[in-house]
Amino acid sequence: MRVFVLYSEKPPAERYAEHVELSRREVPEATIRHGRIFGSPAGQPEYAYYFEYEFADRDAMKRSQDGLMKAAEDAQDVGVPFKVFFADVEG
Repeated sequence: MRVFVLYSEKPPAERYAEHVELSRREVPEATIRHGRIFGSPAGQPEYAYYFEYEFADRDAMKRSQDGLMKAAEDAQDVGVPFKVFFADVEG
């Protein structure tokens, strides 16, 4: 299971570092990855930054709902527009 977030522009570095730390603390069952989106096949990418929570399964994601909500509230305070998506990832 993945929850991924696409930011329209790069978040402010210092504030974003606080958000990442809060996410790690509040959502301990997730593996967290994030980084700059540097291109797309069509040229300029629509989004500038990527954030991801990876969960072992849907139950782990459900157990993390409170932490995910805290992280979502904090992400809004970062001040950069974003979109959130949920995905079942198959290997």
